[in-house]
Amino acid sequence: MPTQISVRGVTKARGDRLLLGDVSFTVRPGERIGIVGENGAGKSTLLRLLAGQDRPDSGDVVTVAEGGAGFLAQTPQLPADRRVGDAIDAALAGLRTMERRLRELETRLGAASEAVLSEYGDLLTAFELRGGYEADARVDKAMHGLGLAHIDRGRQLGSLSGGEQARLGLACLIAAAPEVMFLDEPTNHLDENALDWLETSLLAHHGTVVAVSHDRTFLERVATAILEVDEARRAVVRYGGGYQGLLAERAASRRRWEQAYVEWCEETRRLEEFAATTAHAVAGGRGMKDNNKMAYDRAGGRVQASVAGRVRNAQERLRRLHDHPVPKPPAPLRFAARPEAGAVDGDLVTLRDVRVGDRLSVPELTVSAGERLLIHGGNGAGKSTLLRTMAGVLEPDEGSVVRRGRIGYLAQEIPVHRPAERVLDTFGKGLPLTAEEKAELLLSYGLFHPRDLHVPVGSLSAGQRRRLALARLLARPADLLLLDEPGNHLALALVEELEEALEQWTGALVVVSHDRLLRGRFTGRIRRMESGRLPS
Repeated sequence: MPTQISVRGVTKARGDRLLLGDVSFTVRPGERIGIVGENGAGKSTLLRLLAGQDRPDSGDVVTVAEGGAGFLAQTPQLPADRRVGDAIDAALAGLRTMERRLRELETRLGAASEAVLSEYGDLLTAFELRGGYEADARVDKAMHGLGLAHIDRGRQLGSLSGGEQARLGLACLIAAAPEVMFLDEPTNHLDENALDWLETSLLAHHGTVVAVSHDRTFLERVATAILEVDEARRAVVRYGGGYQGLLAERAASRRRWEQAYVEWCEETRRLEEFAATTAHAVAGGRGMKDNNKMAYDRAGGRVQASVAGRVRNAQERLRRLHDHPVPKPPAPLRFAARPEAGAVDGDLVTLRDVRVGDRLSVPELTVSAGERLLIHGGNGAGKSTLLRTMAGVLEPDEGSVVRRGRIGYLAQEIPVHRPAERVLDTFGKGLPLTAEEKAELLLSYGLFHPRDLHVPVGSLSAGQRRRLALARLLARPADLLLLDEPGNHLALALVEELEEALEQWTGALVVVSHDRLLRGRFTGRIRRMESGRLPS
């Protein structure tokens, strides 16, 4: 198949930080590509390069799209003094221009030259392929599907909320129907109905879609292939078969790693044993024949020389194995319950008549030992405020909060209080372990490489800070886990592993999440929060 987007040898840095190094891949017409990776890995940068919004430091990006290309930033920059109708007209400007030209050519068709007829035919075909005649109807459908039907076309853009501006930008792009769509986190700010509408619209799109997304359900439903931005290697890895293809290849890669580690251990053990014992025993036990001491010594010398050579070969092979060891694959993530957690019965957290400003109003909420609760809801519903109050990070204006046992809390955003502090020092605070034991424990989770342990916390990306907070939680046994959007900023393979760890967790759990896949898999109570209230 032909190539629509070609990336060859692309390198891109932000300041002194290299994001992409010598990256190459292609996208074919009609593919729907999901771009994934941890926050800060360079996903949005890659999308901007593909859309022509940014230029690589070296290498080439070529996008061929005769039917046009459209780009939607994660936070659209709409002029505050313009109106909603102006934004729609700007999005449809290409189609409007094509339509005006068609009308001009139609006035000349009676005595048209071959060149005019050819231009008219080509333009009409292109206009129809982009659905030019249905563009205005698509605007109305998009506005309705994305929850914007109530917004008047004469309303100023500056009066719209950030979420409304993002949805308007998305509606305009879909209505314009360019051949290639570049979307940065298009599922942000969308409710369930809008998400369904968006996914259906993109599946019906006849062109190519390239979308940065952390939404696993969106990726499962829409993406035909995945591009993962690997922060550690500054590389882009392509996975066929959509999101499930990524998971399958990850699982296969894990199996290959485990097999390589077993083979390395076995080969190392065999060579060590051979060099220490087996080889030296080869020459022993041979009797002298015909009292011929000279021949006996000569033959023995040959045997010993052969043995010595084999020992040297084994030792050299052993040295190479030790110089390039296969690291042990990290064990699956597991949260540790306190040794006495099984004996803790009854209520662990109880809220009564709690109020926090106009953000939270909870007459009563109790979480007992072993209970599992998932809370979801729209932005600003009060979910994070509730968790912070339960954790004791935020004191309520009214009401009481009673806590029992040890609570592990993962905030939605991880602040950096001591930016110069090293990763290992931040991780190990309060743990009764030696520095070597702390390093071994942290590395056992597979969340950091040895080279990362002495990096200042302030230089970590959002994804790395999230992993550090998660590691601290894993290392400290608890009775109750309070997790606010636990998958935020993490690579999707790690999100899957984290979910498995939560499924195995035997203690109490309260998790706030908008993740549809997590909600569908969750075993426990699920409650929706609205306007600071948690209905029964």
